[in-house]
Amino acid sequence: MKIDLKYKGDEEFTSTNENGNTAEIDMRSADQKQHQSPTELLLSAVGACAAVEIVSMVKKRRKTFVDLDAEISGERRDEHPRGFTKIHLKYIITSPDLTDEEAERIVNLATTKYCSVAGSLSAEQTHSFEIVRP
Repeated sequence: MKIDLKYKGDEEFTSTNENGNTAEIDMRSADQKQHQSPTELLLSAVGACAAVEIVSMVKKRRKTFVDLDAEISGERRDEHPRGFTKIHLKYIITSPDLTDEEAERIVNLATTKYCSVAGSLSAEQTHSFEIVRP
């Protein structure tokens, strides 16, 4: 998997995947923000990744699936790097025949076992760089 990141301007980038799909990213102040920041995108990715798994598992159990919404929040360290110390995922699942016990098991499996984004948060990271001079 590969992502190309292009500089658009101070605090603004465009991210493009191998299929040409793009995401606009900015680090502007709240009053000038037009797109999600990298940390907001991370919360979105964790929430969406698990949500896909939740929907799939509800349907595999032949339960009536109507809708799913999520509220994702995160707490960050005060010092740099300001990584997340806590991430809370709240899923609102509309399914008239899904029991609370089934929902709890499904959400737990989706967030702790099947979501590759959540599993990647503790991944080892390597860094390299190249300087190009015109």
